[in-house]
Amino acid sequence: MDIRVATPQDWPAIFPFWSAIVEAGETYAYPLGAGSDEARALWMEEPPGLTVVAVEDDEVLGSAKMGPNRPGRGAHIATASFMVNPAARGRGVGRALGEYVLDRARREGYHGIQFNAVVESNTAAVHLWKSLGFEVMTTIPEAFDSASRGRVGLHVMYRKLP
Repeated sequence: MDIRVATPQDWPAIFPFWSAIVEAGETYAYPLGAGSDEARALWMEEPPGLTVVAVEDDEVLGSAKMGPNRPGRGAHIATASFMVNPAARGRGVGRALGEYVLDRARREGYHGIQFNAVVESNTAAVHLWKSLGFEVMTTIPEAFDSASRGRVGLHVMYRKLP
């Protein structure tokens, strides 16, 4: 599996799984029914942010976007979001993207990485981020309206970078 910077030519491969994940209503608070152009504007980062794809045999297995969590005096803390094509789950794509983001954030001189909204019922993601050294700093109760569970909490997770 290779991880590389996403290009505009990757978007047609990203959008179907981006849309399926958002429409499932379990992990992201992006607008339901977003068309390709609206979704692209939400996912494909402009500098200083960056969007990457995990690719194997010319197939896009997943994507991540990253950049400063806040502008100005908060720009020393990174943030990131991840999506794995449901057809590629269980193949280590999320872990590979997470490790890539950690390495890149270190190289770019960030002090830490903050995830602002990890849905607490997304146990696979919570487990992955904890295994990569993230801690749950707080949970905002009932901050996410899960399609299957109703209102559940959102974790704010953080990891300091050496």
